[in-house]
Amino acid sequence: MFQAIILFIFAGLAEIGGGYLIWLWLREGKPFYWGVLGGVALALYGVISTFQSFPAFGRVYAAYGGVFIILSVLWGWGVDKKTPDLYDWVGAAICLVGVGVMLCAPRN
Repeated sequence: MFQAIILFIFAGLAEIGGGYLIWLWLREGKPFYWGVLGGVALALYGVISTFQSFPAFGRVYAAYGGVFIILSVLWGWGVDKKTPDLYDWVGAAICLVGVGVMLCAPRN
């Protein structure tokens, strides 16, 4: 499970970082190469996700969505300096519980 968590975190950082670089390029006038680097990071996100050991693509991506929400809140706090409020944390906790149910539920 530790490897899965690490892969989710690396994939999340690649996706959020890539999206952020493209945001900065298109919305805040950063140089074109920022957008290119963002595109590379987004492609890496897709590759990193394939290393998950869970067999179902849809389940991995759905669970990753919950992790992405938590990482996005943390990114906004750490990088954009937007302090999360109580509702951000409650929503993130709900998502984390959902991820746990999806990935750890006993299945046949």
